[in-house]
Amino acid sequence: MPLNRHALPTSKQLMLLLFSCLLIRLFSLSLYPLMDTTEARYGEMARIMVETGNWITPMFDYNVPFWGKPPIFSWLSSAGFELFGVTEFAARIPHLLVALGILWLTYLLAKTHYNSRKMGLFASSILASSFSFILISGAVTTDTALTFSIALSMVSFWFAWNKKHPIWGYLFFVGLALGMLSKGPLALVLVGISLALWLLPNARWKKLWQVLPWGYGSLLLLLITLPWYALAEYRTPGFLDYFIVGEHIKRFIIGGWKGDLYGTAHERVRGTIWLYGMIAMLPWTPLIFAQWARLLRSNQDTQEAASGFGSFLLCWAIAPLLLFTFAGNILITYVMPSLPATALLLLHYQRQQALPRWLYGIGFLTPAMLIVFITALHFHYGEARSEAGIMAIWKQQKESESADLFYLRHRPFSAQFYSNGKALQRSEANKAWLKAQHKPFFIVQRSDAKESYPNWSCSQRSQERKKTLLYCQQ
Repeated sequence: MPLNRHALPTSKQLMLLLFSCLLIRLFSLSLYPLMDTTEARYGEMARIMVETGNWITPMFDYNVPFWGKPPIFSWLSSAGFELFGVTEFAARIPHLLVALGILWLTYLLAKTHYNSRKMGLFASSILASSFSFILISGAVTTDTALTFSIALSMVSFWFAWNKKHPIWGYLFFVGLALGMLSKGPLALVLVGISLALWLLPNARWKKLWQVLPWGYGSLLLLLITLPWYALAEYRTPGFLDYFIVGEHIKRFIIGGWKGDLYGTAHERVRGTIWLYGMIAMLPWTPLIFAQWARLLRSNQDTQEAASGFGSFLLCWAIAPLLLFTFAGNILITYVMPSLPATALLLLHYQRQQALPRWLYGIGFLTPAMLIVFITALHFHYGEARSEAGIMAIWKQQKESESADLFYLRHRPFSAQFYSNGKALQRSEANKAWLKAQHKPFFIVQRSDAKESYPNWSCSQRSQERKKTLLYCQQ
């Protein structure tokens, strides 16, 4: 079905949208600190990995293994630290580069299927200007690598299904392997749900065994993944039980799961993932709903042809939403694997029933919102969840090299990151730990805290928002 050339924005407009989002995000990477809790936590794990040289098991703290996720997120930021030093830019840039890979896969699928570079550019610009995608891609998280892995498997499957080069059959299994090293079996489940939904109707599954190199592909999957899983269990016994059973079964079915060793489970009302899905695709969500409404009124579906491309995209897009519908512990980042398919789906709808191209100008809201959002973070409008400011003041103190550094009651991950691991937590009663304290120390506490340190003379060195930095000596 040819598409009226006037139904799409011009190539120049699409290029402007794509590169404005990417360049603004690139230049923003060093403009604000790593934020608690997720970014700072993962950034600190990567810093410890570089410091200790332990590239097998990410460490939650020194000598405390992190069993919650496989290591790709940590490898990415650690590689950035090795290349550029321990900075916010170095922590984030590898994740943004992975996002470029997702954009390229999205471009390639649209370009190849429609035999049009402009269609590829349209799909990748929609994805890049989805606010959640571009924001999460420049953050230290596990979800960008997972999204790349799933996109690689799904794009490779479609090309293998349509008898493109045989390499795509093997790349399908490479994507699964990378997913296993990004977030574990969740990657297999998401790809499995997507393909099952698409293959079961019309008896497509009968062709499945001829499409992929199951023998050598499965061997390739095992060769990539098993070495790390075996080494991780060998280095820190108990990893497999916690990660497979705890993170992938108990976390999924038990709201407010109490077995989390590393933080607080994020309990949400069941079904919240669908609301997150609508938020994640902004500013394109209204256009998607408008197209769905038009298709329903005209009694069309998403398939449009025997190839089933539209339904393939729909199954890919809704798989994460279906999986997490009944999950109690979710975050908005869990929607990210569906975003490439959703961007492609909007392109598919535009090809079926074109909306006026001026409507796609809403994409330019994203670079504008990025500028506002990053500016607010950089100039500390609102509450920035990071200890970077008070740690910078601590480093300026002449006693910082010789004195201890403590956080009273709670030590944020960003405090550990920005102190290069020196900040320690003191949660017990002051009299208990002060008995063993002989060196002078700095301590960070809430400004409204009514704490005393008997036999120690303490002076205030700084007050940063709601925190006070004290220096105490005998």
